[in-house]
Amino acid sequence: MFKFAVKDAANCVRSNIRDFSLNALRFLSQLPQLSPYDVNLVLRENEFVFNFPLDGVIRSYETNQLGSNSPCEDSRTEASLLHRNGFICGIFDGHGGAACGQVVSKRLLRYVSAATLPRQVLRDQMKQGCSSQSFLKCHNDNVDFVSEIKPIYEASFQKYIKELCETPQRDVASELVNAFLQLDDGLSEEALAVSDLRTMGVALSGAVACLVHLEGLQLHVASTGDCGAVLGILDPQTQQWTPKKLNIEHNTENIGEVRRILAEHPRQEQETVIRNGRLLSQLAPLRAFGDFRYKWSVDVMQNKVVPMFGEHAVAPHYYTPPYLTARPDVQQHQLGPNDKFLVIASDGLWDFLSPSEVVSLVGEHIDSKKILEPMRLPEDDNVTLQEISAQLAERKAGLTRKPIDSNAATHLIRNALGATDYGIEHSKISYYLTLPKDVVRLYRDDITITVIYFNSEQIAKLQPASPDDPAKSDKALGA
Repeated sequence: MFKFAVKDAANCVRSNIRDFSLNALRFLSQLPQLSPYDVNLVLRENEFVFNFPLDGVIRSYETNQLGSNSPCEDSRTEASLLHRNGFICGIFDGHGGAACGQVVSKRLLRYVSAATLPRQVLRDQMKQGCSSQSFLKCHNDNVDFVSEIKPIYEASFQKYIKELCETPQRDVASELVNAFLQLDDGLSEEALAVSDLRTMGVALSGAVACLVHLEGLQLHVASTGDCGAVLGILDPQTQQWTPKKLNIEHNTENIGEVRRILAEHPRQEQETVIRNGRLLSQLAPLRAFGDFRYKWSVDVMQNKVVPMFGEHAVAPHYYTPPYLTARPDVQQHQLGPNDKFLVIASDGLWDFLSPSEVVSLVGEHIDSKKILEPMRLPEDDNVTLQEISAQLAERKAGLTRKPIDSNAATHLIRNALGATDYGIEHSKISYYLTLPKDVVRLYRDDITITVIYFNSEQIAKLQPASPDDPAKSDKALGA
């Protein structure tokens, strides 16, 4: 169940992926060469696009997923918040199996949507017999939990919102942290209370998460683990793109995180808590949902886990748990007119592309997609044939920049797998897509991406009044 040796090898190769030569792949015999048509079919299989009303802060979002593991261990969920205007989405990267990621991807959004609702509205909904699905509308998720597990999860949710109603309203960041921790505690309680391989399987597998919550202009990103989020900002003067990271990775490259963990355990364990770049020499992310084999007490491991899964389920040097937490770091950002899009993705993308490269690629994609839009003549009634001719010539010249993919998430995946110094190399993508199942994980991870496009015009209207803008100040005062 826990193939840590294989995962160690996979991460060793992936950590040096930028120096990876395709010559190594060519030694693998009998790899079929996919046609461009076949490559497009594979890359676009899991595309999804959703457009919002024109008067909202978000114009649309585009998402896609390309698996490496079988089954894919990444999950994604996007939803509109009910009972107020808002949006929530997340990307979840599972490990040790897909179970934890799949469960958390559904449940976490439900917990957060209830927690960020005004308490009185939540109490009113409880009186009306609300369920865990009463607070959001999912756009790309039509599958629910199996009937045997659903009542267990629903009971945990009802307990959670009852506790919420008995506590004062907190700021959004605090509610996000509490939702992460309460859901993780629920996964533990469910596994220990119910002698069921499914709940125990969820608890012993794990998942990292990056969740986006947006209401009005207030954007919050809560992250635990090593998924990533980057904001694309356009300078109106230079027309240059600037990336702004909105998360902190929890891995051994984060020195502050390493020091935090070491400080929580006795000095005698300093050499064993983190070894070979991993928690207890096994786990790469230093924060995660599930993974209770790094959280439960020694007694629980011996009495509950070992009888079901054997001694190998206990990590080496397991003396003073917990070693792991699901507590997220939360970053807040107030949207401005220059904030054009947000990209969240699992680490499968960041293994290939930096945040700066991702923002540049999406920015270029936005510009190139303009050629696909219907031609609009100037509203001026005095438009001349010369002006129309110039506009047509500009569109004709722009055909050379026409994107291969209309979906920005697919555009990123194509560049991640096929980019070279001379452009996209089709054969390189084909090699990555035709690697045998028992080998592909050594060269690429699951890749899941969501690109959220903001409505700059609407954001500008919602900007707070500025002392330097008398007209806007008057409007804010109701003049």
